[in-house]
Amino acid sequence: MDNKERRPIFIGAGANLPHPSYASPQETLQAALLELDRRQVRVLRYSRWYRTAPVPASDQPWYVNLVAEIATSLPADELLATLHEIEDLFGRVRSVPNAARLIDLDLLDYRGQIAAAGPSRATLPHPRMTGRAFVLCPLADLAPDWRHPVSGASIRDLRASLPADQIAQPFEPPGLPFGQGLV
Repeated sequence: MDNKERRPIFIGAGANLPHPSYASPQETLQAALLELDRRQVRVLRYSRWYRTAPVPASDQPWYVNLVAEIATSLPADELLATLHEIEDLFGRVRSVPNAARLIDLDLLDYRGQIAAAGPSRATLPHPRMTGRAFVLCPLADLAPDWRHPVSGASIRDLRASLPADQIAQPFEPPGLPFGQGLV
C-alpha cells in the first residue's frame, strides 16, 4: 500500500429537517452512516455532533452535522454516486441551493486527491468546504493537522478565517454516541 492509499477519506453529513421515519435529524444521520456499511463503505470513526447555523444565514432550522472518516475500495466518483444514492434513499429532494434538507452527504477529501468536476465526477477536495464551520469544526476533531490539498492552508487557519455568523456548537444527542466513536 503506497502513502496515498494510507491517507484518509472524509465525508460530511448534515440535516435540518425531521425525516418521516426517524425522530430527529441526528437519528437520520445515524441511519445513513449505518447504510454506508451496506454499500462497501466502512465508517472508521466520526467527529462530535454539531448544531450549526444555516449558511447563508436564514430563518430555516439549524442543522445537525458531523464528519466521518471512512474506508472503501470505491474510487472517488463511485463513492460520490453512492452518497447520492443514499441521499435519494432517505428522500432528499434537490430544490434550490442551500435549502433545508432531510439529509446531505458530501465527499470532502478523498486521500488528498485533487480533481475537477465533470459529468459524474467528484470535485476534490469539496469546493466550498473551506468556508464552512459545519465542515471545518468536525473535521478538526478527526484531523487537527489536516491541510487543504490545493492551498496547503491548515485547518486551524481556515477555521480562524471563518465569518462570525458561522456558528458550530458541539452537543451530545440523547441515546447516540458522542464523537469519535465507531458506528
